Amino acid sequence: MSPTTMPAKAKPIILDCDPGHDDAISLILAMSSQALKPLAVTTSAGNQTPDKTLNNALRILTLVERHDIPVAAGAPEPLARELIIADNVHGESGLDGPKLPDPAFEPLTISGIELMAQKVRESDEPVTLVPSGPLTNIALFLSTYPELHSKVERIVLMGGAAEAGNWTPAAEFNIFVDPEAADMVYKSGIPITMCGLDITHQAQIMDEDIERIRVIPNPVAKCVAELLDFFMIYHRDPKWGFEGAPLHDPCTIAWLLKPELFTSYDCWVGVETKGEYTQGMTVVDRYQLTNNPHNTQVLCKLDRQGFVDLIVECLEAYN
Repeated sequence: MSPTTMPAKAKPIILDCDPGHDDAISLILAMSSQALKPLAVTTSAGNQTPDKTLNNALRILTLVERHDIPVAAGAPEPLARELIIADNVHGESGLDGPKLPDPAFEPLTISGIELMAQKVRESDEPVTLVPSGPLTNIALFLSTYPELHSKVERIVLMGGAAEAGNWTPAAEFNIFVDPEAADMVYKSGIPITMCGLDITHQAQIMDEDIERIRVIPNPVAKCVAELLDFFMIYHRDPKWGFEGAPLHDPCTIAWLLKPELFTSYDCWVGVETKGEYTQGMTVVDRYQLTNNPHNTQVLCKLDRQGFVDLIVECLEAYN
């Protein structure tokens, strides 16, 4: 169903996720394209508890018939805080809505951090890490295996915001869950591309886009449409002011596949770990007021129609 052969120059990536509706769609997009070479999937807690996010990753890979992708569970909780989950957004299973298959294969018994290290070490080319949940696993990998930093090309993450948060007034959910881990990642010296709320809130899927996806004649597209049906329920709350539902995590894959859809700027980004009102805030120094060296490419504008077209193109690859 999904392409199994990769071109010679496919970009090697490791997906670190906490599925989650938008993480699930991100996985589906990543597995559809011959331009990307997924080496592994590691899971974190966040959108649901660690057992559920691991199970959800296995269910999605079973759906797209990618049993060849090794999967391992990462850290069960943040580095220094109690776990917070977003079950109010993603439901009891973390992927409420469609009927998904049970996993057809087992996760590895090694930790996600060990799997990440193994795949980075073995790769002939630098690997891009693509975290779309809290950054606990990435921070643990970077701190445990400093000798592998040079083999990481870039970290393309969904998290943070230059302006308002979505979990607190100042903080986006992924960064808020484990700000200490995020602080370590942003201080790592590895190039970062940040898909924050400023860009992901532009990546809204509308009702007509869901219907366009629903008529694609394959079961993967049908599943995505049903994931979006459920995901839309939470985002119809008038307080958000959305016309549709923002697809946060797929922005990471979209940028890897078609960076021309995005506008960005480079700057220094820091993470607030102690503030009474600002815990988990990403401090985006767009005007170079701190004189700190740039560490992040911040995505700020999106061609929304091009984004939707790319999603459709990826889903049609499963026909």
